[in-house]
Amino acid sequence: MAKSGFLAEAKARGFIFQCTDEAALDEACATGSIAGYAGFDLTADSLHVGHMIPIMLLRLFQKHGHKPVALLGGGTTRIGDPSFREEARQLLTEEKIAENLVGIRKNLEAFIDFSSNAVLVNNAEWLDQLSYIALLRDVGVHFSVNRMLSFDSVKQRLEREQGLTFLEFNYSILQSYDFRELLRRENVVLQMGGSDQWGNIVSGIELVRRTEQKSVFGLTTPLITTASGAKMGKSASGAVWLSAEKLSPYQYWQFWRNTEDADVGRFLRLFTDLALDEIARLEELGGAEINQAKIVLATEATALCHGRVAAEEAAETARKLFTEGVAAGSLPSITIPAAEFGEGMPAFALLVKAGLAASNGEARRLIRGGGARLDDVVITDEALIVAPKAEQKLSSGKKHHVRVLLG
Repeated sequence: MAKSGFLAEAKARGFIFQCTDEAALDEACATGSIAGYAGFDLTADSLHVGHMIPIMLLRLFQKHGHKPVALLGGGTTRIGDPSFREEARQLLTEEKIAENLVGIRKNLEAFIDFSSNAVLVNNAEWLDQLSYIALLRDVGVHFSVNRMLSFDSVKQRLEREQGLTFLEFNYSILQSYDFRELLRRENVVLQMGGSDQWGNIVSGIELVRRTEQKSVFGLTTPLITTASGAKMGKSASGAVWLSAEKLSPYQYWQFWRNTEDADVGRFLRLFTDLALDEIARLEELGGAEINQAKIVLATEATALCHGRVAAEEAAETARKLFTEGVAAGSLPSITIPAAEFGEGMPAFALLVKAGLAASNGEARRLIRGGGARLDDVVITDEALIVAPKAEQKLSSGKKHHVRVLLG
């Protein structure tokens, strides 16, 4: 049984997969406030639901009086983390990385209180200043290539045709360097990350031990999949973004509302702040009542990301749409310029543009299956040309709706 509030609750909520020295970390957390970090590379201008586990862990860390450090990878993004990826990441320009940083910082500020003890740092501050020869002499000497090659994330890439570039091979060294630098700058003694980061985290701990003669800790979280085995953070139309500019609060709410029955309790523990005894009560609901638990999950998760007002508006929109059959103003919308719409647009093309289908082929299959509707009327003709109107409601199935506006 953990002595510290942080580890006790993290375990109870299902956040912990591996820990390098759990007893010592528990003691450190129980006897005072410590600093711990999780890193986020700047590969897009928004984080998505797949990033929520480390975000919620940092939030829980702060709740129990510790100092969360969110590390933005302005430097490491230039290389790209190769862990368990089939191919190298596309290299981004400096301008795009700077743009992405602004969006991701805004995401994190919704969950973590940086006006308190939390810190947001960018590893470009120190990685940009590195001399290659100095890095090799100071850090590289402490890394065994044999050991690096033994990491599962590296072995899997080496077994593929794509291989692993020398650029990517350096990622583990730079992540380890980050841990040591954060220890020196912010007295960080804990690195948190997904289970795919275990090798990199252990390498950082070893670097600190060798060069600083200090003991630090690593903690990894489990890979989260749905009950049906799907990867968390993806929907039929793509990533479930945290930024309202990329995904409306209603669409975000709807993603959580569509949670599979078997996942409700687990997701309430991981992705909301609800008390564990209340979650246990909701988890016991069965039959049609499980939908009430899903509404609670959707509303609480959306409140954390977009605020309580937006979450309640999304819940009310859903209630009106499904119980009264009327659309509300907070439905996601897309504006299509009149010149682009012309005298009409094929229904399948409109479904793709609205994000209700990933491709023309998928949209055609949706129509053939009777799952597409325009203003609540089933679209039966794949060749239907939708005439321009000031506002129309386009639907995919019973749960996905978009307001199509003429610009």
